[in-house]
Amino acid sequence: MSQKTETDAIIRSHVLWSMGGGLIPIPLVDFAAVTAIQLEMLQQLAQVYGVNYSRSMGKAFVSALTGTTLARLGASFIKAIPGVGSVIGGASMAITSGASTYAVGQVAINHFSTGGSLSNFVEDKVKEAYDSAFEKGKGYVSDLEKEQGNEAADIYQTLEKLGKLKEQGILTEEEFLAKKTELLSRL
Repeated sequence: MSQKTETDAIIRSHVLWSMGGGLIPIPLVDFAAVTAIQLEMLQQLAQVYGVNYSRSMGKAFVSALTGTTLARLGASFIKAIPGVGSVIGGASMAITSGASTYAVGQVAINHFSTGGSLSNFVEDKVKEAYDSAFEKGKGYVSDLEKEQGNEAADIYQTLEKLGKLKEQGILTEEEFLAKKTELLSRL
């Protein structure tokens, strides 16, 4: 697997996890979960590039990039409003969390690929790169949501077809359940 393919896969999976973390209905717990996901992603990217990683250096890097990100905190606190707050805050936090994770990953890749480490970054430079990547990350998250939605629709259509085949006696109950389990594991 090429380095780019590997890093793209790392970022993609962590963006998806961050989007899920952003949906946690408890204010600040969502923020902490996304930060932990970003640190794990940073550790994996550092490993790919052979960069020394420590949790404290990772936290310093992520904090330099994301700062207090008022938008993320705002979306988190909106969740405290009973009823509609958790829906609006959750959707907003999911998008913001995914875009932020994408941006952290892109900045890390750019920094590591030019020989940078977690101890020699220039805060203003990486923050500027983060802001630009964050905007691109919103589009990336939107595309992922569409892709995931299309994949889910395809899986449900396939399950319907398999159900009909089972009803017609073409598939056994065991074959149907095995295929159903396999398909649902992709969601």
